[in-house]
Parts: sequence; C-alpha cells; structure tokens
Amino acid sequence: MGERRTQDPQIMWTDLVSEERKRLLTAVGDDLRGIEVLRFAIQQAVAELAGLGGMVHLGSPGYGGGLRLAVTSGLPPAFTRVWERIDGNGPLAPARAFRDGGFVRVPMAKLTGEMPEDGATASRRPDRAAAGSWSWPVGTAMAAVPLLGPGGPIGTLSIVTISPHEPSAGQRAFLDTLGRWTGERLNRSTAPPPGPALPEPEQPTDAHPQQDPQEVGTWDWNIWTGDVIWNDAMLTLLGLGPGTFDGRIETWMGTIHPEDLPWVLSDIDEAIRTGRMHSTEYRVCRPDGTSGWVRVRGRPEFDENGEPAHMVGTLWNVTKTHDVLETVMEPQTRNAERASVARASHIRQLTRALAEAVAVRDVVDAAADHILPLFGASGLILAFLEGDRLRPVGFTGYPTEVIEQVTQMPASWGLPITGVLREHSPIFISSLEECIESYPMTADLPVVGDKQAWAFLPLIASGRPVGSCVVSFTDPRQFTGEERNLLTTLSGLVAQAMERARLYDREHTRAQELQRGLLPRELPDLPAVTAAARYLPAGKDMEVGGDWYDVIPLSADRVAIVIGDVMGHGVTEAATMGRLRTAVRTLADLELPPDELLTHLNDVVSDLGDDFYATCLYLVYDATTRSCVLTRAGHPPPAVVHPDGSVHFPDADPNSPLGAATPPFDTVRMELPEGSLLVLYTDGLVESATLDIDQGMAHLARTLSSTVSGALCGHEDHATTPDATRLHCAECLESLCDTLVTTLLPVRQGTADDAALLVVRTHALPKDDMATWPLPEHPKAAGEAREHVRTQLSAWHLDDLSMTTELLASELVGNVVRHAKGPIHLRLLRSNVLTCEVSDGSLTTPRIRRAADTDEGGRGLQLVSAIAHRWGTRFTDSGKCIWTEQPLVCPSPALLPEQSGLDLYDLLDDE
Repeated sequence: MGERRTQDPQIMWTDLVSEERKRLLTAVGDDLRGIEVLRFAIQQAVAELAGLGGMVHLGSPGYGGGLRLAVTSGLPPAFTRVWERIDGNGPLAPARAFRDGGFVRVPMAKLTGEMPEDGATASRRPDRAAAGSWSWPVGTAMAAVPLLGPGGPIGTLSIVTISPHEPSAGQRAFLDTLGRWTGERLNRSTAPPPGPALPEPEQPTDAHPQQDPQEVGTWDWNIWTGDVIWNDAMLTLLGLGPGTFDGRIETWMGTIHPEDLPWVLSDIDEAIRTGRMHSTEYRVCRPDGTSGWVRVRGRPEFDENGEPAHMVGTLWNVTKTHDVLETVMEPQTRNAERASVARASHIRQLTRALAEAVAVRDVVDAAADHILPLFGASGLILAFLEGDRLRPVGFTGYPTEVIEQVTQMPASWGLPITGVLREHSPIFISSLEECIESYPMTADLPVVGDKQAWAFLPLIASGRPVGSCVVSFTDPRQFTGEERNLLTTLSGLVAQAMERARLYDREHTRAQELQRGLLPRELPDLPAVTAAARYLPAGKDMEVGGDWYDVIPLSADRVAIVIGDVMGHGVTEAATMGRLRTAVRTLADLELPPDELLTHLNDVVSDLGDDFYATCLYLVYDATTRSCVLTRAGHPPPAVVHPDGSVHFPDADPNSPLGAATPPFDTVRMELPEGSLLVLYTDGLVESATLDIDQGMAHLARTLSSTVSGALCGHEDHATTPDATRLHCAECLESLCDTLVTTLLPVRQGTADDAALLVVRTHALPKDDMATWPLPEHPKAAGEAREHVRTQLSAWHLDDLSMTTELLASELVGNVVRHAKGPIHLRLLRSNVLTCEVSDGSLTTPRIRRAADTDEGGRGLQLVSAIAHRWGTRFTDSGKCIWTEQPLVCPSPALLPEQSGLDLYDLLDDE
C-alpha cells in the first residue's frame, strides 16, 4: 500500500488566499492605466510571495532591444540601477522568463554572480561591476513571470523573496494569472490616456496638410542596432539640443511620459511582430521641463528574409489640438472624465503613499488622506489584532472615547469589526437600521450612533489576519459593486503596508532602545562642569549609529570628557561603541593620562579586526588649576569658547583614528578662564555631501560666537548662589544645544551620518575651598598632618569629619614616611565631597593586602578603605598622589574601624 499523504495546512491556506487574490483582479476597474497597472501588479505579487520588493521590465522596441526597467517598488535604488537595461538573451531571471514565457526562480547568490562585469559595461555603469558583491541572506531568490500580451511576452514581473522554499502551486497559478492580466491591461491601454481623441488620418503625409513641413519630424530606426536617423524637426519637437541626441532609440524613449511609456512600448512591439502600422499619441517630457502631446506614425520594413529590419515614420505636435478639444467637450462628459481622473489620481497617490510608508503612522495618514476623499467617507479606524482584542493604531472622524471603547471589545463579542477577521471577508452595512437589525448589541455603541453606513474590512497579510479597517459615512449609503470591490482591494494594500510598518516600528523601537542603552541616560551633575548633549540620528532608518559621548567624574574635582565615533552603521558598530565606552570608563577609573588611555583604547580597537576604526577625543579638566589636557585620535578638535564670546579650535596633531594609529599620542595643555565652554562634536554635525569639515567648523564657530552670550546670561547675577547658578546655566546649555542643532542641521542635509553634540561649561574651584601644606620627611609629619586637618576643618565648619579625616591623613602620611620618598604634600579640597590628598615623589603603587592575625603591619589601606567613601591613586608629573573622598556629612559609626580590631587612638599615638 502506498503511503498516505496529507497536504500541509499552511499550503492549503496559501493556495486559498491565492484564489481570493485572483478573484480580486477582476474587481479592478479601468481607472488604473499604464504604469499604475504595473505598480499594482508588483504590490499584488509582493504580497502573494511575502517578498521584499519587485520590478517590471518591458521589452524594449525591436528584436535586439533587450529588456528595459519600467517601474520598481520596495527595492533600494543602489540595487535597481543595475537592472535598468538587461540583455534579452542573457541568463538573468527576467530575461529567461521573457524568452521561455513561463515562471522562473533563481537564488540571488547565483543571479548576482551572472550580472555582466565586462570592461565596457563596468566603465559605463560602475554599479554593475559591484553587482556580484551585493550581500543577500541565505535563501533569498528572484522569481519572475512573463507579462503576456496577445502576441506573446511583452515584459516580465520579478519579485525578490526571502523564502527558501519554492512557491506553492496556488501561488504559481496566481503569478501566471497576474502576468496575463497585466499584459492584457497594457495591451488594452495601447491608446492615449484619458483625454480627447484625435481623428485618425488615412495617411501620415496628409494628416495636417496645412502644417509647415519643417515642423513634421521624420525618422528612420534600425530595429536591429537601435540607431535612429531623424531630421532637425524631431530635435525641436522633442526639445533636444543638436549636440545632445546620441542617435539611439533609448534616448527617444526616454522623452516619453513615464505613465505612457508601458503602453507605447507595447504598441511598438506589437506593430513590429504583426507588421501593422504603428500609430498613436502620447505625452513627451522635454529636458527644459515643458511637456506636450505628439502623434507618431511608423511603418515597419522587412529584409529579404521577411524579418523586420527598419521602421520609418513621422512625428508632429498635436498639443494645440488637444487643448481645443478640451474646451469644446460637453460639460457632463468633462465632469465624468474629471471624476474618473480624480479617482485614478487618488488610487495612484494612495498606492504611492503606501509604498513609501515606513511607520504605522505613515500608513494611517496615507489611508486617511486618500481613502476618505476617494469615497466621501467621514471616519476611519485602523486596528491591530492582539490576542483576543483589537488595538486601534490610528483613527480620524471619531472622538477618543469611542476609540477607547473599541479597545475594550473582545473578538468573541461577534461585532462586525471583529467578525470580518473570522470570516476573512468584508461586511458592508448601508444604514443604521440595518446595523441594529443585524447586530442588536451595537445599538448603544457610539461607534454606531454617530455614523449611518460602514465598510468593515479585514486586513489580511501573508494569508493571516492582522487587524481591521473601518470606513464609515455620515449618511446612509448603498455600496455599488465597484465600490465594494475597490474597498476590498485597497484593504489588501493597506494590510500589507500595515504589516510591513508594524515590523519596522518594532525593529525601530528596539534600535532606539539599544541606542539609548548605550548612551548616557543623563549627564552627571558635578561641581567642576555643567553639561548638555544631543544625539542626532541620520534619518528614519532602523540602523543605530556609532557616535557616543560621556562625562566621567575623577578624583579631586577633575572630570574626564570624551566623545567618539565608530565608523559605519549597524548593530556591530553600536556594539563596538558600547565596548569602547565601557573601556574608557574602566581606564578612566585608573586615572591614566589621556595619551596613555588612548593607547590602551587603540589596542582594544585593533583587537576587534582590520575592519574596525573609530575616532575619539579625550580630555581631562582640573577645576583646581582650570587646566585642560586633551588628546584626540582622528577626531575633530573641540571648540573652545571664552567668556568674551571668542571661539578657537586648539591647534594640535589629530593623530590617526583608533585601529590605525601608532602611539604615542600627542597631547595639548591649555588653561581655561572661569566660565569657558567646551563644545565637542562628531563630524556628522559639521560635514555633509555638500559641506567640507573646514566650512562646517567655521559655521559652528560663527554660530557659537553669536549665541554664547545668551546661553551664559545671568551667571554673574547668581555668583553668590552657586546652586542657582548651576541650575540656570544648565538651562542655558540646553537652549544652546537646541540653537546649534537647529542652525547646523539644514547645512548638513544630504549626510547619511549620525551626529553627537556635547557642550560643557567649566567652573573653577574657589581658592577658599583649597588648602595645601608641605610636610617634612620625618615621623612627626603624621602629627603635623593631623593638626593641619583639625584646624582647616574647624575653619570650614566640618568638625564632624575631623576625626576620620585626621586618621586618613595620618595613615597616608605614615605610609609615605615608611615606604616612599619626599617631597610630601597634604591637600584638602571642599566641594560636593571632602577630598584629602597626600602626594610624594615615589612611583610605587600602594595595594591592599590581606594581613594575617600575627602580622604587625599591612592593615593601613584596609583602614583607609573602611573609612573613606572612595579612594585611589593617580600618577603626577613628580610622583603619585593617594586620595580619599568623604561626603560632607558625619559618617555612620558603623563605618568607623572598631570592628576591624584596630584601636583608633592607639594608632594615632603610635604615629
């Protein structure tokens, strides 16, 4: 017995959806013409295969003309430019479908490898030479079907799909039907678009006997070579200069209006195949921006083998005749024509808007702007299905409380807005009475009460329901068959756009969360600096950038300020940025000088691989000396703004970017007056495709000079209230950031780079908050240190900290006397914390070690660590400095060292 096979339910469902789509094709009226037919066909095919996008090629006139790209949707221009003209006898999927007259599917990896890369082609179109390097996910393929006219294929429809599986039988059947339907529509459109028709002359030579012969163009086209010979009148009629026509048929075809091009090419191709006269009218778009109507007649000529070799004919201007006929048309005819044109225009605009929609909000706006006026509707609701409920994502013509009530409606209620999802078919209700009779539970619902007619439409994408669409009307309405079919068809377009936009919004939200997680959520409030920052993404795309910044507090009222830019965009670059920011914070905690820190950071980037590069600027500001030390690796210099408004950029070697640099890094030291500004930025803020970085920096300097006085206003008036000063200046810096962004953003139009901006105002530590003493290299130095601490803290009214600070200073000085060398200095700093520093001339680094119970020493740093809030070591030009920090409140008794087994007073007496 043979094995019993059961068809996959998913395939059965897919085939069922395909059958529904085939029925929808019959519902499309004659409003779609020419290029709009092609756009509609692409969208239906993309929806059927859940593809990325598609394109249509038409057979260029003549047997040797190949295939010419007519329209694309959903594919990037960098990709479609490679497919503008392909060889009809070549191996590519569109060409094979055109020749074979049937369905073709080819993996993209193989397809792009077959793109031509000969020298002539590559030199003419550089992007073709790179076609083979286009990267596609595994399983991506191109499916192509021919567009069949009465005489055979007239073009091809190609879809790029990410599915690794062959289309089902139902999908294949739909694509074949779509190809025939599109070809028939194009053949049906081989007449001028809606407008007045001209009488057909019997002979081209006597069509307009009164017309000046010099205004009639004559032409001779070699069908096999594509060369065209014509008179000067052709140049005038088509608006081409004598030196601009290259004698090629492609140049002539390029003057045809894009909406007329499909049916013109189809008519020429049919005339060549059948040997009949080619006679038509179409619109031309001249290079100077003008347009008009022309009439063309051509007769094919055959060689000795009976094959078409040439086509010769005439062309003349009929724009005036069209204008005259427009004015004498009957008003009713003109009104009907205008209504038809208006409806076709709305459908074209809706199709275009949905194709260009990126986010869900864009889809809602497109539907509201084009569907409502198309039918004269007054209300629209778009809702996603989430679990057992609908979540409205956009609405118009309804109050908010109605939308909130829709949110609370379970799908199990059986209301029409949810019932369409179960039945997968629309529901049309023509009056309030019909609604209440069919759905009694809706009588008290406001979603029903203020409307009189409704079209409830399911949103079906890739064979599954994703939500509902409600189009409502203020007055009762009898829906015609054409309106029902059109609404159903448009709901399919909206569903595909909604599903695509929902995926975009979801990924975009994740990208934004990733970006926010990698950048500081807020900048620290420090006594030494006040800072504000902005991150400027390049555009709407979902890719995160590699720009970053940070403000890192160091010891002794010193602050590290850093900004960097990882070259490239994407998750990999964002992850690299996160690594570098973490590495910088770790290295900054080690109190490394800027040049040494960048040396270590260069090693980190180099270890990531040869394809990773980053720029970075790292500086350290010391509020006790108002000095600044900076180092940069391939990064633009900071703008330094002095209190008088003058702006300058430190002149220093930028070094090479991280990953390509060779240490050591050059450093710059400078002194900043109180209240100076440091403006750090990435190149995306001052550089674009139309603006080099020097011009951008000059523009930044002018903007800073003219606005900095406003940003710093009032700080002198608050000099006696430091807290109010910092708050006020923070607001000023935020305003300054907004001004810089607003001013510089228009200049950087055209850039694809992100940008980061960090504005920092520096503050000097008052001299009254600093105290320094030299100490002798003698055991008595510890006692002197305690005396200095006791006296100074009493003067600062910090007596509660005296005991712990004396102990810290005594222990640190005692360690210097025992284990290091002079000169010895003690310094106290009062800011938001109390800092106690002991510096010496030794380069040895003290470390905490675990002392045994019988050891007589080794517990000093344990004591320091137990008492101090923070402590550490940094190297100086003359040696090292050991520092401790304590909050400006009395520490809890639990923090004192009695529990460690040490006697505080015994320790002080021993010293």
